[in-house]
Amino acid sequence: MIKIIEKASDSSGISEIVLEERLKKSIQEKKEKLKKILLLPPDLTRMHSGSGKITAMYYEMLKDTCDVEIMPALGTHDAMTAEEITEMFGEDIPKECFVAHNWRDDIVKIGEVPGAYVKEVSEGLIDYSLNVEVNKRLMDKSYDLIISIGQVVPHEVVGMANYSKNIFVGCGGSDIINKSHMLGAVYGMERLMGKDHSPVRKVFDYAEEQFMKDVPLMYVFTVTTVKEGKVNIEGLFIGRERVIFEEAVKLSQQKNLTFMDKPLKKVVVYLDEKEFKSTWLGNKAIYRTRMTIADDGELIILAPGVKKFGEDSAIDKLIRKYGYVGRKKVLSLYKENEDLQNNLSAAAHLIHGSSDDRFSITYAVNHLTEAEVTSANFKYMSYQQAVEKYDPEKLKDGLNTLDDGEEIFYISNPAIGLWADKSKF
Repeated sequence: MIKIIEKASDSSGISEIVLEERLKKSIQEKKEKLKKILLLPPDLTRMHSGSGKITAMYYEMLKDTCDVEIMPALGTHDAMTAEEITEMFGEDIPKECFVAHNWRDDIVKIGEVPGAYVKEVSEGLIDYSLNVEVNKRLMDKSYDLIISIGQVVPHEVVGMANYSKNIFVGCGGSDIINKSHMLGAVYGMERLMGKDHSPVRKVFDYAEEQFMKDVPLMYVFTVTTVKEGKVNIEGLFIGRERVIFEEAVKLSQQKNLTFMDKPLKKVVVYLDEKEFKSTWLGNKAIYRTRMTIADDGELIILAPGVKKFGEDSAIDKLIRKYGYVGRKKVLSLYKENEDLQNNLSAAAHLIHGSSDDRFSITYAVNHLTEAEVTSANFKYMSYQQAVEKYDPEKLKDGLNTLDDGEEIFYISNPAIGLWADKSKF
């Protein structure tokens, strides 16, 4: 079985030449037998993963001899537009190669994670079973190879993103998405972010081992950094065995974790308007910084593209109804309200998106009204007002001293890492 581990030899990252050579090697032994292939990259919310480039390279290598289909691992996100596909994957892949994952309708159940196992890995906090549901294409035996492509990076639900998460959430159905999100939320983000063996990861491992053995699946992982706007691929990991993921986790922990010597009083995070159009996505600014912000500190989120709360209309409605009111209040609301009980992803997200009144959160937006923002339990600022003081064009990642003497910590993209006070990790 193929096993490729490539790490950058210098600060410029893995070159395109080396990247292409390793991708060719990954399919070399099988290429003559490959007639139909399914690629599972992330969507535009992982723009800095290097996955767009990798997907385009695989397509170019295979298009003359194979039927290549590409299904972005959307999870609950909106389907990609033609413009987003071009932005992510380039202009050379025909749009008809792309199919959209529908997490509500295009799924099949392939097994179940028992409640007893969930209770064991969650330390008794959760005891429900999870239906293991995946997009029906993953079980289509006409595919000779399915390549799951994505970035390993700290994550608020599973601990470290990718591996089987790309299958069971990115290409999964409502039951496993909803229940795994709630499992992570109840267990506690601070206990799992940046770590491998979380309860959610153990559930995904169980499902992978029990129900995916006969699927011709190959994983392609990247670990990336962004320096002065340029994405560097720091590591490339290809194979099927879990050890490939574990090696990627180790590198990501080195490259994507930033430890602070003391808590930060004021953090300003910028959300690229191409990637972040909802608080469902934009709240990464909260998840990835909450372990470094001081009690009574302040988080300002510069969100020029955010125009709604949920990617999904049903979830958007629930966020507007209940707001980000803190873990204890959300759990109470969950027990009392059937609509939250029927949408655990929304309940989990509401827990994730609150600071539990430990620090203030201000959304600086163009498209949402003050009433909309404050009703969701955030503070409001107009984007124009915010950038007059916190101009992304002038700020640098890390500590900044403003003209008036104020010190802030600036993050240009929260999706590429995790920032934590050493004492909290």
